[in-house]
Amino acid sequence: MSRTRCAAFLAALAVAMTTACSGIDPTILNDILNGTATSQAPLDEATVGRGLKEALVVGTERAVQRVSQRDGFLADALLRIALPEDYQKIADKLRQFGFSRQIDELEVAMNRAAEQASGEAVSVFGNAVRSMSFADAFGILRGGDRAATNYFQDRTQGELRQRFQPVIREKMQAVGLYRKYDQFAKAYQALPFEKPPVVDLDAYLTQRTLDGLFTALADEEAKIRRDPIARTTELLRKVFGRRR
Repeated sequence: MSRTRCAAFLAALAVAMTTACSGIDPTILNDILNGTATSQAPLDEATVGRGLKEALVVGTERAVQRVSQRDGFLADALLRIALPEDYQKIADKLRQFGFSRQIDELEVAMNRAAEQASGEAVSVFGNAVRSMSFADAFGILRGGDRAATNYFQDRTQGELRQRFQPVIREKMQAVGLYRKYDQFAKAYQALPFEKPPVVDLDAYLTQRTLDGLFTALADEEAKIRRDPIARTTELLRKVFGRRR
């Protein structure tokens, strides 16, 4: 690929990504798409759309990889899953009575289950990208800082919840979470304190896993927007299979 054509490709996608927060300047984008900027040949909108989709694939894969690895939830202060809020006071009291180790083990098990379930999101996100229309892609460009994240939440959260729930239950069983939770419940039931309401642990952990996943995705989206040149250079090599 010639230097001028490669520069045009980079310029097109850089403009697309960097103008996502404030809207696209139709004049600038039109010049690039029509080949009246620095390109010797027009760059069609479909090419830009494919590049944007590839950026979303990269972002979603990295988000899933981040949370599904060991300590992806547990070691991240923003994502770490704690006991339900209604149980926090009880947990604090139990720690005073020497149950700190059991509570810590319970929280570790919760985060391990979330990490192991998160891998299910890869194919769901991939399907969402593949089904994305050109209008969807440019809607994301014209949207706010979390436009891509919001798009995936709207279109995948229901399916992810359905897929996560049985996996969460399986992983909760595998990491001994139910047993640890039963120990916790028996301990606080034996104490003379007001009892918290019953919490559906499966539903709670599923929702917190989803929350963490979309938090990580929003972070990856922010990285793409902050560093458009690096991202689009990588994307161009993947999409067009050519080098400068």
